[in-house]
This record gives sequence, C-alpha cells and structure tokens, in this order.
Amino acid sequence: QVQLVESGGGQAQAGGSLRLSCAASGGAFDAYGMGWFRQAPGKAREFVATIGPLATDTHYSDSVKGRFSISRDSGKNMVYLQMNRLKPEDTAVYYCAARRYALPSVNEHDYLGQGTQVTVSS
Repeated sequence: QVQLVESGGGQAQAGGSLRLSCAASGGAFDAYGMGWFRQAPGKAREFVATIGPLATDTHYSDSVKGRFSISRDSGKNMVYLQMNRLKPEDTAVYYCAARRYALPSVNEHDYLGQGTQVTVSS
C-alpha cells in the first residue's frame, strides 16, 4: 500500500511562487508514474502535471505550461511541483497521485494523497 503525503501549500500573492512536495512510502517508488491534480471549489478535479518513473518524460496542462515544473527525487521518494508566476485561478486543493508502471490521470490512478490547499490572492 503506497501512502502519499503532500506539503508546501499555503497562501501566495499573484506572481509569487510556491513549491509543493509529495512524500511517497510503502512501495517501489521507481515503479510508479507520479502526478499532480487540482480541484477548485465547485469544479471538477483536473490534471496539472505528470512525470514518468524514470523522470524522462513530463507533461503539463496548457494552463500551467511554462509556469509550473514537476520533478522527482528517487533517492528521497519525493515528487515536487514548483509553481511560479502564480495566478488567482491556480487556487485549488492540489493532490499527488501515483500509478504503477504508467502515468496517472484523473480517472486512472492507483493512489491519491489527501491534498494541500493553495490560495493565490490578487
């Protein structure tokens, strides 16, 4: 059973930065594709970014491309989401996800963290 624990959320001003972290435990970390999703109040959960097991492939939603960067540290079993040039519309609960031998999607993932709140004010 893989456990995912997010941290690093909080409040930021528009144009600012935050770095989210996801600590993974209980599984073979390098076997999992990892990703970040988010869900704003009253909206459906949406894809933000994913990274493959070997960190050789990354994917981003159009809304965050060029501003956010996903990375992973296999030695620490950690996944990160560096968020720059934040906008008020980035306000959401951000979730870390894992999927064995594949990239996670909103509808297909094996594990999901509890989420961390990000609030961006204008």
